[in-house]
Amino acid sequence: MPPGSVVPVLRIFDLPKALEFYLGFLGFKEDWRHQFGPDFPVYLQVSRDGLALHLSEHHGDGSPGAKLRIEIADVAGTCAALEAKPYRYARPAVETTEWKTRELAIKDPFGNQLVFWERC
Repeated sequence: MPPGSVVPVLRIFDLPKALEFYLGFLGFKEDWRHQFGPDFPVYLQVSRDGLALHLSEHHGDGSPGAKLRIEIADVAGTCAALEAKPYRYARPAVETTEWKTRELAIKDPFGNQLVFWERC
């Protein structure tokens, strides 16, 4: 099997809250959205800097509380940019680990944790 992209599917429960967090706070853009009808769950893709995530309101699509480790080039710069945004539900901070990484861990409104990291 040839290598390809991995696109995590994260469970969400409230589309406006998800959009506020992923688009407004983290700076992702919405690529596309699918919904079978007005009273059906939403499934969408958001992306930023080559990273794509699928967000799903569908019951069987993932469990809340997933943890993703996402390698990035500038953890401190990303943290500073997030600190400058008026998002009341997160106060990001960089942690240097004993295993020689700098990490920025942020939980979304549904308990999923995104850990942005770089090697020291």
